[in-house]
Amino acid sequence: MRNLFFLIALVLLSGARDPILVPEVSQHEVRLRQGFTGTELLLFGAILNPEGTRAGRDYDIVVLLKGPTQSIVVREKQKVAGIWINADSAEFRSAPAFFAVAATKPIGEIVEEKTAAIYELGLPWMQLSPIGAIDPEQQKRFAEGLVDLQERNGLFAENDQGVTVSEQVLYQARISLPSNVPAGTYVAETFAISKGRVVASASSTVEVRKLGFERAIAGFAQDQSFLYGLLAVAVSLLMGWLAGRLFALK
Repeated sequence: MRNLFFLIALVLLSGARDPILVPEVSQHEVRLRQGFTGTELLLFGAILNPEGTRAGRDYDIVVLLKGPTQSIVVREKQKVAGIWINADSAEFRSAPAFFAVAATKPIGEIVEEKTAAIYELGLPWMQLSPIGAIDPEQQKRFAEGLVDLQERNGLFAENDQGVTVSEQVLYQARISLPSNVPAGTYVAETFAISKGRVVASASSTVEVRKLGFERAIAGFAQDQSFLYGLLAVAVSLLMGWLAGRLFALK
Protein backbone atom coordinates (compact mmCIF):
# COMPACT_ATOMS: atom_id res chain seq x y z
CA MET A 1 0.00 0.00 0.00
CA ARG A 2 2.85 2.42 0.80
CA ASN A 3 4.31 1.66 -2.64
CA LEU A 4 1.02 2.71 -4.22
CA PHE A 5 1.03 6.10 -2.46
CA PHE A 6 4.71 6.57 -3.36
CA LEU A 7 4.02 5.94 -7.05
CA ILE A 8 1.07 8.31 -7.02
CA ALA A 9 3.39 10.99 -5.59
CA LEU A 10 5.82 10.38 -8.44
CA VAL A 11 3.02 10.85 -10.94
CA LEU A 12 2.16 14.19 -9.36
CA LEU A 13 5.75 15.36 -9.85
CA SER A 14 6.22 13.96 -13.35
CA GLY A 15 5.68 15.73 -16.61
CA ALA A 16 4.22 12.72 -18.38
CA ARG A 17 1.53 13.35 -20.99
CA ASP A 18 -0.06 9.90 -21.19
CA PRO A 19 -2.40 8.43 -18.59
CA ILE A 20 -0.52 6.62 -15.85
CA LEU A 21 -1.41 3.30 -14.24
CA VAL A 22 -0.33 2.83 -10.63
CA PRO A 23 -0.71 -0.89 -9.79
CA GLU A 24 -0.36 -2.78 -6.53
CA VAL A 25 -0.77 -6.38 -5.35
CA SER A 26 -2.08 -7.49 -1.95
CA GLN A 27 0.74 -10.04 -1.62
CA HIS A 28 4.13 -9.85 -3.29
CA GLU A 29 5.07 -13.23 -1.87
CA VAL A 30 3.01 -16.40 -1.59
CA ARG A 31 4.49 -19.17 0.54
CA LEU A 32 3.67 -22.78 -0.27
CA ARG A 33 3.77 -24.71 2.97
CA GLN A 34 2.49 -28.17 3.80
CA GLY A 35 -1.30 -28.10 3.79
CA PHE A 36 -1.50 -25.07 1.46
CA THR A 37 -5.08 -24.95 0.15
CA GLY A 38 -4.82 -21.97 -2.15
CA THR A 39 -5.13 -18.23 -1.72
CA GLU A 40 -6.59 -15.15 -3.37
CA LEU A 41 -4.64 -12.18 -4.69
CA LEU A 42 -6.11 -8.69 -4.90
CA LEU A 43 -4.72 -6.72 -7.84
CA PHE A 44 -5.68 -3.07 -7.50
CA GLY A 45 -4.52 0.42 -8.32
CA ALA A 46 -5.36 3.74 -9.91
CA ILE A 47 -5.38 5.33 -13.33
CA LEU A 48 -4.47 9.02 -13.24
CA ASN A 49 -4.10 11.95 -15.57
CA PRO A 50 -0.61 13.43 -16.05
CA GLU A 51 -1.51 16.09 -13.49
CA GLY A 52 -2.13 13.40 -10.89
CA THR A 53 -5.89 13.92 -10.84
CA ARG A 54 -8.41 11.18 -11.43
CA ALA A 55 -8.88 10.16 -15.03
CA GLY A 56 -12.40 11.57 -15.23
CA ARG A 57 -13.42 9.18 -17.99
CA ASP A 58 -14.26 5.53 -18.36
CA TYR A 59 -11.45 3.16 -19.23
CA ASP A 60 -11.68 -0.57 -19.69
CA ILE A 61 -9.18 -2.41 -17.53
CA VAL A 62 -7.64 -5.82 -18.23
CA VAL A 63 -5.52 -7.55 -15.59
CA LEU A 64 -3.27 -10.54 -16.32
CA LEU A 65 -1.41 -12.78 -13.91
CA LYS A 66 1.12 -15.02 -15.65
CA GLY A 67 3.32 -17.68 -14.11
CA PRO A 68 6.78 -18.76 -15.27
CA THR A 69 6.96 -20.29 -18.74
CA GLN A 70 7.76 -23.94 -19.21
CA SER A 71 7.89 -26.64 -21.86
CA ILE A 72 4.70 -28.73 -21.92
CA VAL A 73 3.93 -31.82 -24.01
CA VAL A 74 0.27 -32.29 -24.92
CA ARG A 75 -0.70 -35.83 -25.90
CA GLU A 76 -3.80 -36.90 -27.74
CA LYS A 77 -5.49 -40.10 -26.61
CA GLN A 78 -6.94 -42.58 -29.10
CA LYS A 79 -9.05 -45.66 -28.40
CA VAL A 80 -7.74 -48.78 -30.15
CA ALA A 81 -9.39 -52.16 -29.58
CA GLY A 82 -11.05 -50.80 -26.45
CA ILE A 83 -7.78 -49.50 -24.99
CA TRP A 84 -6.81 -45.84 -24.71
CA ILE A 85 -3.30 -45.21 -26.03
CA ASN A 86 -1.17 -42.13 -26.73
CA ALA A 87 -1.52 -40.97 -30.34
CA ASP A 88 -0.28 -37.63 -31.69
CA SER A 89 1.51 -35.12 -29.47
CA ALA A 90 2.78 -31.55 -29.60
CA GLU A 91 5.28 -29.74 -27.41
CA PHE A 92 5.02 -26.05 -26.56
CA ARG A 93 8.21 -24.38 -25.32
CA SER A 94 6.73 -21.24 -23.78
CA ALA A 95 3.51 -22.29 -22.07
CA PRO A 96 2.82 -20.36 -18.85
CA ALA A 97 2.52 -22.48 -15.72
CA PHE A 98 -0.38 -20.23 -14.68
CA PHE A 99 -2.47 -17.76 -16.67
CA ALA A 100 -5.43 -15.76 -15.36
CA VAL A 101 -7.26 -12.88 -17.02
CA ALA A 102 -9.80 -10.49 -15.54
CA ALA A 103 -11.47 -7.62 -17.38
CA THR A 104 -14.26 -5.08 -17.07
CA LYS A 105 -16.12 -6.71 -19.96
CA PRO A 106 -15.52 -9.45 -22.59
CA ILE A 107 -12.20 -8.92 -24.38
CA GLY A 108 -13.91 -9.03 -27.78
CA GLU A 109 -15.90 -5.94 -26.81
CA ILE A 110 -12.79 -4.05 -25.70
CA VAL A 111 -10.19 -4.59 -28.45
CA GLU A 112 -9.79 -6.19 -31.85
CA GLU A 113 -8.20 -9.63 -32.14
CA LYS A 114 -4.92 -8.17 -33.42
CA THR A 115 -4.49 -6.02 -30.32
CA ALA A 116 -5.55 -8.89 -28.06
CA ALA A 117 -2.89 -11.10 -29.66
CA ILE A 118 -0.15 -8.48 -29.26
CA TYR A 119 -0.77 -8.12 -25.51
CA GLU A 120 -2.04 -11.68 -24.86
CA LEU A 121 -5.33 -10.33 -23.53
CA GLY A 122 -7.05 -13.66 -22.98
CA LEU A 123 -6.66 -17.41 -23.22
CA PRO A 124 -7.26 -17.59 -27.01
CA TRP A 125 -4.37 -15.17 -27.59
CA MET A 126 -1.62 -16.71 -25.48
CA GLN A 127 1.72 -16.90 -27.29
CA LEU A 128 2.29 -20.67 -27.41
CA SER A 129 5.39 -21.58 -29.44
CA PRO A 130 5.39 -25.18 -30.73
CA ILE A 131 8.66 -27.07 -31.05
CA GLY A 132 9.25 -28.43 -34.53
CA ALA A 133 7.12 -28.27 -37.66
CA ILE A 134 3.40 -28.62 -37.04
CA ASP A 135 0.32 -28.06 -39.16
CA PRO A 136 -1.57 -24.85 -38.19
CA GLU A 137 -4.83 -26.74 -37.67
CA GLN A 138 -3.05 -29.34 -35.55
CA GLN A 139 -1.34 -26.59 -33.54
CA LYS A 140 -4.71 -24.96 -32.88
CA ARG A 141 -6.21 -28.28 -31.77
CA PHE A 142 -3.40 -29.03 -29.34
CA ALA A 143 -3.37 -25.45 -28.02
CA GLU A 144 -7.09 -25.68 -27.30
CA GLY A 145 -6.50 -29.03 -25.62
CA LEU A 146 -3.80 -27.49 -23.41
CA VAL A 147 -6.09 -24.61 -22.40
CA ASP A 148 -8.94 -27.00 -21.61
CA LEU A 149 -6.66 -29.22 -19.50
CA GLN A 150 -5.20 -26.32 -17.53
CA GLU A 151 -8.63 -24.79 -16.97
CA ARG A 152 -9.79 -28.06 -15.43
CA ASN A 153 -6.65 -28.06 -13.27
CA GLY A 154 -7.48 -24.54 -12.07
CA LEU A 155 -4.28 -23.11 -13.59
CA PHE A 156 -5.88 -21.15 -16.46
CA ALA A 157 -8.85 -18.85 -15.88
CA GLU A 158 -10.68 -15.98 -17.55
CA ASN A 159 -13.29 -13.69 -15.99
CA ASP A 160 -14.76 -11.09 -18.33
CA GLN A 161 -16.43 -9.26 -15.44
CA GLY A 162 -13.65 -9.69 -12.92
CA VAL A 163 -12.50 -6.05 -12.74
CA THR A 164 -14.45 -3.30 -11.03
CA VAL A 165 -13.69 0.40 -11.45
CA SER A 166 -14.75 3.02 -8.88
CA GLU A 167 -15.04 6.76 -9.44
CA GLN A 168 -13.30 6.38 -12.83
CA VAL A 169 -9.95 6.01 -11.10
CA LEU A 170 -9.67 3.02 -8.71
CA TYR A 171 -9.78 -0.53 -10.04
CA GLN A 172 -9.53 -3.93 -8.43
CA ALA A 173 -9.59 -7.60 -9.44
CA ARG A 174 -9.41 -10.81 -7.43
CA ILE A 175 -7.53 -13.81 -8.79
CA SER A 176 -7.50 -17.19 -7.08
CA LEU A 177 -4.37 -19.31 -6.82
CA PRO A 178 -5.22 -23.02 -6.41
CA SER A 179 -3.49 -25.44 -4.07
CA ASN A 180 -1.49 -26.89 -6.99
CA VAL A 181 -0.10 -23.53 -8.13
CA PRO A 182 3.53 -23.92 -9.31
CA ALA A 183 6.36 -22.01 -7.66
CA GLY A 184 8.19 -19.25 -9.50
CA THR A 185 8.05 -15.57 -10.42
CA TYR A 186 4.63 -14.35 -11.53
CA VAL A 187 4.02 -11.15 -13.48
CA ALA A 188 0.88 -9.09 -12.83
CA GLU A 189 0.12 -6.82 -15.79
CA THR A 190 -2.56 -4.14 -15.99
CA PHE A 191 -3.78 -2.47 -19.18
CA ALA A 192 -6.00 0.60 -19.53
CA ILE A 193 -7.89 0.62 -22.82
CA SER A 194 -9.85 3.38 -24.52
CA LYS A 195 -11.68 3.05 -27.85
CA GLY A 196 -9.91 -0.21 -28.62
CA ARG A 197 -6.43 1.17 -27.95
CA VAL A 198 -4.10 0.35 -25.06
CA VAL A 199 -3.32 3.78 -23.59
CA ALA A 200 -1.43 2.72 -20.46
CA SER A 201 0.14 -0.39 -18.99
CA ALA A 202 2.10 -1.33 -15.89
CA SER A 203 3.35 -4.47 -14.20
CA SER A 204 4.50 -5.84 -10.87
CA THR A 205 5.75 -9.22 -9.69
CA VAL A 206 4.65 -11.87 -7.22
CA GLU A 207 6.99 -14.57 -5.91
CA VAL A 208 5.46 -17.97 -5.23
CA ARG A 209 7.89 -19.94 -3.07
CA LYS A 210 7.99 -23.46 -1.69
CA LEU A 211 9.05 -23.71 1.93
CA GLY A 212 10.02 -26.49 4.31
CA PHE A 213 9.63 -30.13 3.29
CA GLU A 214 8.05 -29.30 -0.09
CA ARG A 215 11.02 -27.12 -1.02
CA ALA A 216 13.50 -29.85 -0.05
CA ILE A 217 11.66 -32.46 -2.12
CA ALA A 218 11.37 -30.13 -5.13
CA GLY A 219 15.07 -29.26 -4.92
CA PHE A 220 16.07 -32.92 -4.68
CA ALA A 221 13.86 -33.82 -7.66
CA GLN A 222 15.45 -31.07 -9.75
CA ASP A 223 19.08 -31.53 -8.71
CA GLN A 224 19.10 -35.33 -8.44
CA SER A 225 16.43 -36.35 -10.92
CA PHE A 226 17.86 -39.86 -11.51
CA LEU A 227 18.09 -40.67 -7.79
CA TYR A 228 14.67 -39.14 -7.23
CA GLY A 229 13.23 -41.44 -9.90
CA LEU A 230 14.86 -44.51 -8.34
CA LEU A 231 13.59 -43.50 -4.91
CA ALA A 232 10.06 -42.99 -6.23
CA VAL A 233 10.08 -46.46 -7.83
CA ALA A 234 11.46 -48.02 -4.63
CA VAL A 235 8.77 -46.35 -2.51
CA SER A 236 6.06 -47.55 -4.91
CA LEU A 237 7.37 -51.13 -4.77
CA LEU A 238 7.57 -50.99 -0.98
CA MET A 239 4.01 -49.71 -0.68
CA GLY A 240 2.80 -52.44 -3.03
CA TRP A 241 4.60 -55.12 -1.02
CA LEU A 242 3.18 -53.82 2.26
CA ALA A 243 -0.33 -53.75 0.82
CA GLY A 244 0.09 -57.35 -0.36
CA ARG A 245 1.27 -58.44 3.06
CA LEU A 246 -1.68 -56.78 4.77
CA PHE A 247 -4.18 -58.51 2.49
CA ALA A 248 -2.38 -61.84 3.01
CA LEU A 249 -2.68 -61.49 6.78
CA LYS A 250 -6.42 -60.94 6.48
